[in-house]
Amino acid sequence: MINESAEILWENFRLQNSTLPDQYDVMTFGETKDSANQSAALVLEGLKTAKTTLLVEYQRKEKSIPKEGSYSVILDGNNQAIGVVQLLKVFIVPFDEVSEELAYEEGEGDRTLTGWRELYQTYFQEQCKNEHWHFSTTIELVCIQFELVYAA
Repeated sequence: MINESAEILWENFRLQNSTLPDQYDVMTFGETKDSANQSAALVLEGLKTAKTTLLVEYQRKEKSIPKEGSYSVILDGNNQAIGVVQLLKVFIVPFDEVSEELAYEEGEGDRTLTGWRELYQTYFQEQCKNEHWHFSTTIELVCIQFELVYAA
């Protein structure tokens, strides 16, 4: 399904950068409208420059893992496009091996590794429970580090 606000934002961005590819991905955050809005605001403020997703989510939903160098349009909790990010680094790591740097770049809570683990363990456990997946602290995550390159 095409998101019209994402299409418009991408085309406006491409007008300024004629060498950009035709395709882009769409990136959202959180499970609720409020959490998506909060995360989108952190991206616009430059505080959130990373995202972690369960690898099993990509596998079970047959979604491709994003590629380094590609672009994603960020949607807020209202499915409105708020900006474009370029993916700088994409890698897979077990939950219990997430670095302090990545926890900080997630931009949420107190931005510490301990705070990240508390927040995301609860989040991923709930997601696994809802999807009937098994959670452990060695579950693999797709980690994406990105930079905001265009704001709406």
